Amino acid sequence: MGYTVTEKILLAHTDKRSISPGDLIECKVDLCLGNDITAPIAISEFEKTGVDEVFDNKKIALVPDHFSPAKDIKSAEQLKILRDFARKYSIKYYYEIGCMGIEHALLPEEGLTVPGDLIIGADSHTCTYGAVGAFSTGVGSTDLAAVFIRGRIWFKVPESIKFIYSGKLNKWVGGKDLILYTIGDIGVGGALYKAMEFTGDAIERLPMDDRFAMCNMAIEAGGKNGIIAADETTLKYVKETAKKSKKKWKIYKSDKDAQYCEVKKYDVSKLEPMVSLPPLPSNAKPVSQVKNVRIDQSVIGSCTNGRISDLRMAAKVLKGKKVHKDVRCIIFPATQATYLQAMDEGLMEIFIKSGCAVSTPTCGPCLGGHMGILAAGERSIATTNRNFIGRMGHLKSEVYLSNPAVAAASAVKGRIAHPEEVI
Repeated sequence: MGYTVTEKILLAHTDKRSISPGDLIECKVDLCLGNDITAPIAISEFEKTGVDEVFDNKKIALVPDHFSPAKDIKSAEQLKILRDFARKYSIKYYYEIGCMGIEHALLPEEGLTVPGDLIIGADSHTCTYGAVGAFSTGVGSTDLAAVFIRGRIWFKVPESIKFIYSGKLNKWVGGKDLILYTIGDIGVGGALYKAMEFTGDAIERLPMDDRFAMCNMAIEAGGKNGIIAADETTLKYVKETAKKSKKKWKIYKSDKDAQYCEVKKYDVSKLEPMVSLPPLPSNAKPVSQVKNVRIDQSVIGSCTNGRISDLRMAAKVLKGKKVHKDVRCIIFPATQATYLQAMDEGLMEIFIKSGCAVSTPTCGPCLGGHMGILAAGERSIATTNRNFIGRMGHLKSEVYLSNPAVAAASAVKGRIAHPEEVI
C-alpha cells in the first residue's frame, strides 16, 4: 500500500519503518514557532521544568505579530517575555519590530519553511506552510514548551482527504475563493483531524500566494494540515527564499496507490468570488448572491491575504477611486518586505489617495487585537480567515470574509460588491 504526501513526511521524521492512519507516533521537529500570545505560556511552562537550554536555538522562531507594536501595558509585557527568552537562549529567528511581519507570511519569506519539513507552531494557522510541501500544523502552548526541550512531538497519523480542482479560474477568483467554496461544501468540521491534500490542474496553475491562502484556512474545515505537493512553482519559490536560510529540502509526492478516506472533485470554471457570511467560514456564497449588505469597515491583509499579489489586486480595484465616506479601509502588508515592495510599485500611493489607512505589518483586528476593532452593530468585510461571533471586536459586530478584490470593491461601494461593479 502506498503513502500520501503527508504520511511520507511524517514517516521520514520517525524512527519507524511504516505507519498507518490512527497510529500514535513521535516525530522530530524541523521548526517550531511561537508568537506574542502563545509563546509566553510556553516559556512559562519551559522555565518550570528547570531545563537550562533549548533543544536547538536555530530551530525556534519567535514572531511578535499579534499585539505588536504594543497596544497596552499587558501586550508590552507579553512582548518583553519573548524578547528576554530570545536573548537568554540566543534564539536565531527572533523578529523584533521593524524586521518582523505576520508570522505565516514572514517565515516562508525568510526561507524557514521548505518542502519536506515537519513544522509545528502554537498558532492554528501554522498549517499555512503546507503550501511549500511541508507537514505543518498548529499545537498548544504546552506542546510548544515540550518541543523547546526535546525537539520532538507526538501525533496521531491523520487520514487524508484528496481535493481535486479542475478547470480554469475566472477573473477575480483565486486561492481564497477556492478554500471558501471548499469549506462551504464540507463544513467547518468536514475535515476534522484530516490531512487536506489539494491537487488538480487548477492547483498546478495556482501561484504561491494563493496556495498559502488555501493551506492557511485548512484549519477552518477542522483539518490537521493542508498540503500541496511541491512542484516547479514551489521550487522556483523556495530556491529564491532559501538563499537566506540555506535550508535543504526534500520533495515528497503521494503514491498512485495511496489511500484516502475521501476524494472530492470540483470544477472551478464557473466559480465566482466567494463571500463567507457570519458567523462561520462555511457560510459561503457567491458574491452575486450577497445583496445590499452595508459595511462600516474593510480590512485587507492578514496571514491569509496580506502578500504582494493581494495588495496588487486591491490596488487594481482602488486605483482612481475613493473609499466610501461611511467606510474605513485599512491595509495591512504582511511583512516589511511586502510593505517596501508595495511602495516601490506605487501601491501605497494608490491606497493613500483612495482614502485607505496603511498599517505596519501586524495581525491587527483579525483576532480582535487592535488597529481596527469593531463596535456594537458594526460590520466589516475582511480578507482574514475567521468570522466567528466577536472575532473582530464586539459580540454584536459582524465579519464577512472575501478575497482582496471584493474587499476593495466593497470599500468603494459602501456595501459588499463584485469588483466588476467598480472597475
